[in-house]
Amino acid sequence: MANLINIKKGLQIPLQGASEEVLRGSVTSEFVRICPEDFHGITPKLAVKVDDRVKAGNALFYAKDHPEILFASPVSGVVTEVERGEKRRILNIVIKADSEIEYEDFGVKKVTSLSPEEIKKSILDAGMWFLIKQRPYDVVAVPDKQPRDIFITGFDTAPLAPSYDFILEGQEADIQTGLDALAKLTSGKVYLSISTITKSKALREAKNVVITEFSGPHPAGNVGVQINNIKPVNRGEVVWTLNAIDVALLGKFFNSGHVDLTRTVAICGSEVKQTGFFKMLIGTELNSIFKGNVTEGISLRYISGNPLTGRKIDENGVLRAYDSQVTVIPEGDDVHEAFGWASLSPKRYSAGATYPKHNKKFRLDARLMGGPRAIIVSNEYDKVFPMDIFPEQLIKATIAFNIDKMEQLGIYEVAPEDFALCEFVDTSKLEIQRIIRTGLDLLRNEME
Repeated sequence: MANLINIKKGLQIPLQGASEEVLRGSVTSEFVRICPEDFHGITPKLAVKVDDRVKAGNALFYAKDHPEILFASPVSGVVTEVERGEKRRILNIVIKADSEIEYEDFGVKKVTSLSPEEIKKSILDAGMWFLIKQRPYDVVAVPDKQPRDIFITGFDTAPLAPSYDFILEGQEADIQTGLDALAKLTSGKVYLSISTITKSKALREAKNVVITEFSGPHPAGNVGVQINNIKPVNRGEVVWTLNAIDVALLGKFFNSGHVDLTRTVAICGSEVKQTGFFKMLIGTELNSIFKGNVTEGISLRYISGNPLTGRKIDENGVLRAYDSQVTVIPEGDDVHEAFGWASLSPKRYSAGATYPKHNKKFRLDARLMGGPRAIIVSNEYDKVFPMDIFPEQLIKATIAFNIDKMEQLGIYEVAPEDFALCEFVDTSKLEIQRIIRTGLDLLRNEME
């Protein structure tokens, strides 16, 4: 029987617009855009040039410091453009997709008969290594660093998060193959975390893993919270992390011999007229989903991901590499209120006691509702931060870049997403996720 861990601290933000569990169909687009900045910790070097033809699974670029880490094209077609920014930084690689996808054939592989090195090489050659991240630093995993353990989260508790039970339905064989492959990549254990309400047999009856049940509000579904409660990361140790959806993608690769980066994506948010799920490849343009299906006449915030940690995109944006959720909420920059924050309107929501509590869902917008100010010591972070870490002190140490303090306070265990709720409730209006991300990057440059 799985161990049960009850997370008491946290916050489930009551947002309107949860996705209806109905598969609405598939979405394709003429052009697919792959954004190298999705893959943190990687300096991209092009493996293709404009007018090159690629198959699904061919490398578009590779990591400068680790050339063995390739990044696969999700479609077959012709590279039409490489969009660049300042200092020639690669922003997007644009591919005109074929109407019928042609896959590079890597051959069906039986993972039980493969060695750990053969499994690792297969994932690297297929350009799918980016699905595996590492702690510390929350970056794409370095292949030549042996992980102490591997942690997989089998549920998501973020605002409006999609149901993994629904997404993973029918993928039982792929999930187990992915788990079997990962189990060979560590001398330690593979820890699979599920929710007390998880119904998926593929997760509940998974083999070659240690299953732990979690209950409680967000961020119980964050892999960082799960690591902290199961087996924390110490200095000098490396662990790898994935979610169950990406495990299924790896398993599908071994079972089919093809790189298929199709995701089942929830379209949600208070401004979406018809919510639901769509199948699409990463990099797919989303304008066909938004057209006629979002509130008109107001300013909107389009997000690839969830409202706390997702990336802001425009209505012509694309599905980013790690996301299985697209959210649309009001921007709020066209809202003008007579009393501002002092209003006692029942439409207001507060994590604290600023406004009256209402047992309902709220239509929240993207406004900051105030300007940056000095850090206010109010114990508000501790109420929503369930890790055995002092968040306020760690944030201050990170701002000062005091490496000794950062190490003592647990910087190696965390990722920016673990501080998303702290940022939401923060009366100081600090960009806490950006602070942690910057601190992790500086620390990595200093220590490696």
